[in-house]
This record gives sequence, C-alpha cells and structure tokens, in this order.
Amino acid sequence: MTTIQSISELKTLLSGERKTGKTVGFVPTMGALHDGHLSLVKQCKKENDICVVSIFVNPTQFNNKNDLKTYPRTLDKDCKLLEQICCDYVFAPSEEEMYPEPDTRVFDLGAVAAIMEGEKRPGHFNGVAQIVSKLFDIVMPDNAYFGEKDFQQIAVIRELVRQLDLPVNIVACPVVREKDGLAMSSRNTRLTPEQRRIAPLIAHTLKESTTFAPSKSVEEIEEWVIHTLNHTSPLRVEYYTIIDGRTLQPVKNWNETNEPVGCITVFCGDVRLIDNIKY
Repeated sequence: MTTIQSISELKTLLSGERKTGKTVGFVPTMGALHDGHLSLVKQCKKENDICVVSIFVNPTQFNNKNDLKTYPRTLDKDCKLLEQICCDYVFAPSEEEMYPEPDTRVFDLGAVAAIMEGEKRPGHFNGVAQIVSKLFDIVMPDNAYFGEKDFQQIAVIRELVRQLDLPVNIVACPVVREKDGLAMSSRNTRLTPEQRRIAPLIAHTLKESTTFAPSKSVEEIEEWVIHTLNHTSPLRVEYYTIIDGRTLQPVKNWNETNEPVGCITVFCGDVRLIDNIKY
C-alpha cells in the first residue's frame, strides 16, 4: 500500500495504472475508519483492479466550526486498517494541498439538496460538491463507493455527476450496523458510555415503525417516531421525514411512492447521528 499526500504524484501513479488497462475504484472518506468504511473498500477491491481511498476532513462541508474541530482524526490507525485489507493507494492530502486558494464555486444541486440535511446544514452539500468534484478530477475513478447511511448525500453526488457529465459510476452500499443496531459512524466515538447505550434506540424505533406501515398514515408514523425518541433523554430528533427514495421529496401518502424511505437526524447529547430505513 502506498500513502500519498501530493495531487500530482497520485495523478501520475494512477495514469500509469490506467495505461496498463487497469480499472480504478475509489472510496472517499474523512477518516476515523470503521467496518462500514472497510466494507466499501472490500467491495471496491472486489470490483476494480486498483483501489484508492482518500482520507481528508473537508472543512468546506462543515457549517458548524465546533463540529469540524471535534471530528475524530486517526490517520495512523486508518492506514493500518487499510493495509490489512490490501488497499492499493491512500490519498491523505493537507488542507493546503486541496485548497491552495478558496473554492468559491457554487453548485445548484436542485431539489435533492434542498431538504433535510440541505435545510438544516446550509452550505453543507455545496461543500460536499466542491470536495467530491475535486477528488473525482484527481482520481478519475471508474467506480466510486458510498454508504447508504448518507442516503441523501448519494442522491446529491449522483446529481453532481449528472450535471458535470462525469464518467464515473456511483455505487451505493448498504448501511453497516453494530451488533445492537446502531448505524456505524465515525461520530459514534464521541458518545459517552451512557449515550452509546441509548443510541441504538434510534435504529430500533425506525425498525419498529415499519411494522405499522401502511396501516398507519405517513404522518402518524413520523409523529410516533419523533415522540418515541424525544421521550428518551438525551435523544432529541432534529427531523424525521418519509420520502420517495428516488426523488427524495417528502410523501404524504403511501401510494405516492414505490420506494418509501424514512430519513432521520437525532442529537444524542451534542453528537449528531443520522440513519434511515426503507419501508
């Protein structure tokens, strides 16, 4: 495994790989890797000749400076994990390497970026578009892998790829969970032992809510999920919305969609956790 900090060096190495006819798969991450990330890397390895993983905590997608400051950074540990599963290249640039000057690009990502995370985190998806477009330009992958825990982000990236007409296939991979159901997230490391004990209630509540559909209305299920979780300290629901899994627009009735998905964000103390479930 080769670890690289330089954009030009990575481009040169990957150009050489492509000249021999090899396909390139890419897994962009912000580090603090867990088994969810590693599952993406393993799928990437299986489906491509070369596997590239980036580790970069992107400042432009954080609308909360404290969240950026407290985001876990574990590069040495991450590299050891990636080496164990035979990743080919790790791209771990500095902020100065990625942003030698401010990125002032503004993307119009349409309806998929306007609700939920887009509404609650102004500028977040524009920052995601900035960094992902930069990384795709550097790596030029045939396939790029993202976890479905970030359900809305995948839709936003697909829209970005469509708008820029990029020749990359976006592969969505299933949510990976802890044994107690909690969706794996780098943010989980910030939970106190007591918060960690309570956090799996998010997934359990979402799963239980599926047993009510479609006998109960969309609104009734949304209200039940929110009330159930808010009733348990230190959980506080920021939003829970049932959407069409293709358009990402909220639905009011089950007959409006063939792919209903419930998307949730919950604060557990001051740690912001996201999850989703398919109905």
